[in-house]
Amino acid sequence: MIFNSTQVDVIGTLEHQAARDVRVAVVIPCYNEELTIAKVVGEFRSELPQAQIYVFDNKSSDRSVELAMQAGARVFHETRQGKGYVVQSIFRRVNADIYVMIDGDGTYPVSEVHKLMKPILEGQADMVIGSRLHQQSASQFRSANRLGNQMFRLILKYTLGATISDMLSGYRVFNREFVRGVPLFGGGFETETELTIKGLEQGFRIVELPVSLSPRPKGSFSKIRIFRDGFLILNTILSLFRDYKPLTFFGGAGIVLSAFGILLGVLVLAGFLELQFIIGVAAAILAVGLVIAGMLGVTVGLVLHTIVRRSQQLEHQVRILVDDLRLQVDSAVSQIKSERQ
Repeated sequence: MIFNSTQVDVIGTLEHQAARDVRVAVVIPCYNEELTIAKVVGEFRSELPQAQIYVFDNKSSDRSVELAMQAGARVFHETRQGKGYVVQSIFRRVNADIYVMIDGDGTYPVSEVHKLMKPILEGQADMVIGSRLHQQSASQFRSANRLGNQMFRLILKYTLGATISDMLSGYRVFNREFVRGVPLFGGGFETETELTIKGLEQGFRIVELPVSLSPRPKGSFSKIRIFRDGFLILNTILSLFRDYKPLTFFGGAGIVLSAFGILLGVLVLAGFLELQFIIGVAAAILAVGLVIAGMLGVTVGLVLHTIVRRSQQLEHQVRILVDDLRLQVDSAVSQIKSERQ
């Protein structure tokens, strides 16, 4: 749906937009959430009455689809199992200016949507994350989940230098540029990690605001499998670290290998100087191999670093061209409208 806004302020509604039309889509990934999906849809219909609400069902075997439709949502189906595939489908099939994404389990506060949308509406952010681990939030977390989130946050900080408090939050707001500019490939619960890291590395403005997570209602169960999905999330972080920081990744590994090789070589050399013959031929060969492998690692890191930088420059130039084209189209549309009036 389209909002017509002129000079009004945001006090908890969409009327913050000035002099332009904004299409808002609420997108809800859903897998067996019959206990909560109708409530989530109903609350959004109350909070954002002009927004279009979409439920993306991921092969639910309960009454989720039926209840979502009865509550007034438009339902799409994604047959590939996994939240990441659902998010890919959302980004591909929904056309809007602002996207509000929230899990269908009823644990996130729908009433906070106006606060999360405000930085997007004011042009201060490209993605807003509802942080469950913010200092000002009062989330009710299971100990294992809290520990896992903290661990991934520290890994993200020390690998990519990002200071995001809640990398795995399922409550987010995006603008159109973010949705169209971030390619997603992960198929599971690592999709939030991919969204966060790629958004940071591609220079999108990311803002975190506190939200308080509520416990699931009785009879509702989390779909996350801690060990399997935890491994996928960790693998995603390391893979993106390799892709976006190849010099650090390969160069660091190369330096470590070279250091071990040099240390082993020094020990072999010390033995040779003392006894006048090599006592460990295998150790000497290993030392040389480690040094060579380390040098290759640094070389690969340098080459990939150059390629990544060139790709980033090309991507920046493409964005400038797209922005210029969008401005020209908007100007032409405005001129046509003024002539018709």
